[in-house]
Order: sequence, then structure tokens, then C-alpha cells
Amino acid sequence: MAEKIQMVAGQLVTPKEPIIPYIEGDGVGPEIWQQAQKVLDEAVAIAYQGERKISWQKLLAGEAAFVETGQWLPPETIDIIDDCLVAIKGPLATPIGEGIRSLNVALRQALDLYACVRPVRYFPGVPSPLRHPEQVAVTVFRENTEDIYAGIEFAAESPEANELIAFLKESFAVDKIRFPETSAVGIKPVSIEGTQRLVRSAMEYAVSQNKKVVTLVHKGNIMKFTEGGFRKWGYELIAAEYGDKTFSMREYEKIKKAAGKAEAEKEKAAALKSGKILINDIITDNFLQQMLLAPQDYQVVATLNLNGDYISDALAATVGGIGISPGGNINYQNGHAIFEATHGTAPNIAGLNEANPSSVILSGVLLLEYIGWREAAQLIEVALEQTITEKYVTKDFADLMADAHEVGTAEFGARIIAAMDS
Repeated sequence: MAEKIQMVAGQLVTPKEPIIPYIEGDGVGPEIWQQAQKVLDEAVAIAYQGERKISWQKLLAGEAAFVETGQWLPPETIDIIDDCLVAIKGPLATPIGEGIRSLNVALRQALDLYACVRPVRYFPGVPSPLRHPEQVAVTVFRENTEDIYAGIEFAAESPEANELIAFLKESFAVDKIRFPETSAVGIKPVSIEGTQRLVRSAMEYAVSQNKKVVTLVHKGNIMKFTEGGFRKWGYELIAAEYGDKTFSMREYEKIKKAAGKAEAEKEKAAALKSGKILINDIITDNFLQQMLLAPQDYQVVATLNLNGDYISDALAATVGGIGISPGGNINYQNGHAIFEATHGTAPNIAGLNEANPSSVILSGVLLLEYIGWREAAQLIEVALEQTITEKYVTKDFADLMADAHEVGTAEFGARIIAAMDS
């Protein structure tokens, strides 16, 4: 019998037939979701010999919702996801010039999905601009509800912008707005609570997955109270809650100052040998450089909203692009989670059987792992890797690979299923 997933005493409880809502998405969404659903169902059937299955519940959002209901994001869709806890979605179009700024952002904020989790890994054979893409294995934890994505901004020359600029000048003697009469204005909220729950999620992941390095990525050298605050509050949370499990580069610098570099290196080596996690931080622009020069030095990254947007897509490009990049938006406190394809709707190839369904399939893998069905998740990952290794790929990869066998969206899904069946 189909039942809802529940959060009991801080733990997710998954029945044998969980109700999981899904949104097909716009553009290529329906065709890539069709393959993802088949792959997920087959993996569950094989892994649990028919004793478990997913009861899918279709929801509306995006263009399909607007055509049917006149609303881009019907309240019923949010209510059902809220009730069922866990959902998955394809890419959604955002209305231009009207309505919601971003349907993705609206869903994250409505359900307080504060952690955007983007694991980035390399599948052998995927075309990459890096010489050694196999060194990339990074999971990004991006704060999802604050920063400039909070959407607090006012148009240039609007009464609101003029009033806010006047207030800043009169009450705080702000004189650094170069063209006050024609400036649009935005506000960048970054809180202690928002920072610490995000960093805590990254740390819990690092501990549970036996990761050895956690890096706070920020632009605190310039934005000293917002992004600098993120760094400060992140370190404080880690020291207070994970001090016995970690060795931070701040500790290293203290030892170095007091006893010299040799002693600091000795303490660091001893800490890592004992199994402690190395905690460090890096300026965002430097990180964007280092992920190309030394990606092997990074495993888990915690960062702010805008930084995380750039970092996630740039990292994805090193291992084949966002077409193969999964994502999850999670509230680890109440259990709510939406897993999603991380790319756009690609309307230019919609209906042509060309789209790569890997992003939504791998987001389904994240969903399965999240609800505790790891055996099914592993089946899919292995089968997808085998399919790509054998060079049966969709057009986006085939155009960049030597001797590739170009297949359509549907055949790519079918080959993954065949690999699982075998």
C-alpha cells in the first residue's frame, strides 16, 4: 500500500511503497523524465526483488501548470510536496517579464530547502576540458535561501530605490553609491543561523561519507560582514560541534605563529593520521582557479548562494557539463527535499529525442540515497557508467567523443536498464 515518507524523531522513515511527487518539467523535461522514471523503477525492482516500489504522483509547475491552471506554481503543488516530504523535478521555464522570478528559487524558499547539494564526479569516457578529470570528486553545499537570491532588490529610479538610497545617505552617511539617481539596489542578507545550519549539513555529510577535507568558500576579503561572517560563523560552528573530529588551518596558523612552521606541520600530520577532517577556507575567485589546477585538494565545499551557483556549474563543466550533473535541495531538519535536473529546459531540442537524461537520472540516484535505498542507487550509477564507457551516448557527448555511438534519449535510457538487467 502506498504511504507517505515521514520524519520521526529526526530520522526519515521510508515505507516499502513511498508516495513521491514528480514534476516533468518544461522543454525537454517530459522526455528526460520518462527515461528517468523507467530507470528508477527498474533499479528498485531489481535491487529489492519486487518487494519495494515507488508510487509516483504527478504535479504541475511551469508552462504546463500555466496552460492548465493559469498559475506558474499552483499552491496545491507546494502543499503536496510539503505533505509528502520528498519530490523530484525536471527543468522548469521561468516567465520572462512577469510572474515569479524563478520557479526553482520559489520552491526552495517556500519549503525552506536551505541546502543545495551538488555532487560532482567524473564518469570515465565523458568529454572533459581537464587533463585529469578523474581527480574531480567534490560535493558542493550551497546555501539556498539567503544572499542576493533572497530577491530583495529595487529597480533603478523607482520610488523604493530612491527612498532606500536616501535613507542610507541620511541615516548611515553612505556616500559610495556612485550614481544614486540611477542605481538599482539590492540587499544581501547572510545570517548566523542560515550559515551554521548549512555548514552543519556539510559537516554531517563529511563525517558520514568519510571525507577528509571540508572547505569554506567565500569572498570575505571584500564583503567582510556578510561573506566574512559566513567564514567566521562556519569556523565557530565546526569548533563547537566537531572540534574533536577536525583540525583547522586556523589552528595550524596559531601553532605556526607560536612554535614555527615545522611544529605546525607536525601537528597537522598527526591530526590527519588520526582520522581528523581538515578544515580550511579559500577566497571564491582563488577556488575557481584551484578547481582547475588542483581539484584533488577539495572534497566537500560549503559556500553562499551566489558563489555556489557559479561554483556548481563551473565544476560540472570539468566533468562533462550540467547535462550530467545532479542536484538536491534539502532541509535536513524537517526532511523536505526536492531533487532536480540542474540544466535548463533546452526548448530548441525538445521533442527531438536528443536530450541527455543523465542529470535527472543521477538526481534520482540522490533521491534513492536520501530515502535510504542505496542498493538501487548504486545499480543505476554502475549501469550509467558502463553505458558511457561503452560510448553509447546522446548527441551532446557524441559530438565531443571519438568513435562514439550516438543514441537518442530513449535508447540511452534503455541501455542503462539493459546494463542493470545484465
